[in-house]
Amino acid sequence: MKLVSGTNNLPLSKEISKYLKTKLTNSNIRRFADSEVYIEINENMRGSEVFVIQGTSYPANDNIMELLICIDALRRASAKNITAVLPYFGYARQDRKVTPRSPISAKLVANLITHAGANRVLTLDLHANQIQGFFDIPVDNLFASPIFVKHIKKNIKSRNLICVAPDVGGVERARAIGKRLNAELAIIDKRRSGPGKSEVMNVIGSVKGKTCIIIDDLVDSGGTICNAADALIQKGAKEVFAYVVHAVLSKDAVQKIQQSKIKQFIVTNSIDNQLKTKKTKIKIVSIAPLLAEAINRISESKSVSKLFK
Repeated sequence: MKLVSGTNNLPLSKEISKYLKTKLTNSNIRRFADSEVYIEINENMRGSEVFVIQGTSYPANDNIMELLICIDALRRASAKNITAVLPYFGYARQDRKVTPRSPISAKLVANLITHAGANRVLTLDLHANQIQGFFDIPVDNLFASPIFVKHIKKNIKSRNLICVAPDVGGVERARAIGKRLNAELAIIDKRRSGPGKSEVMNVIGSVKGKTCIIIDDLVDSGGTICNAADALIQKGAKEVFAYVVHAVLSKDAVQKIQQSKIKQFIVTNSIDNQLKTKKTKIKIVSIAPLLAEAINRISESKSVSKLFK
């Protein structure tokens, strides 16, 4: 097994390599003056099972190109199998045509990764499950829910819990975590007026006097989840916690979360936010053990789905 890390989230790559007790492959990734990416793999890759760890968060386009070039370098180095490990899959929100003559960019990115030479994709909490079908190669889509459940049980002592889906699309995710916690389910009915803008219309379910746990896969500008917390408090919720897999945290999102009525905001390190979240109510939990175990199982041809049973 060989682990190759891109530059997008090096701390996560190092955690994964430490868990697997193997060193990251010696590589040299640099950019020319016009921002072209150049990659050198300084170890023999012939016949190896290679895992390329590279998320595609900001700057998304640069990181996608780095991933593609790295896969191409490994293919030309005669690697036996190449697995693209994407802690965060960018462009996942563009999974369908929402207006006439608009692209399905998630499908385009899937094609690029496949044609670059990847044999498999390992990712975490895709924004839409159907994106797995955009690839013509095997896709293992992991879930952060076991990590969240463990953290909730350890840190939130209230027995009167209710899991909240911030929109209809998040019901399945919130229900799955609620089932493990023996908690009820509530849904935020919202209307989206434009990209990054939403308005809470109603709260479906009784939240009065309860500890609410908002479960979401992604937070970008932070407006939706902060508005949801306001609506829950207005409906009589005792306190509000938020658990989010991918913390994009664009623009003034951190400031919004700090000023919101959310008591604690838990995110994973699928996107490197260490500098942004220092001395804030945003706390980070690591997905390195989950990704490392999945990588180990893939390399040994074992079941990945058993991680969630």
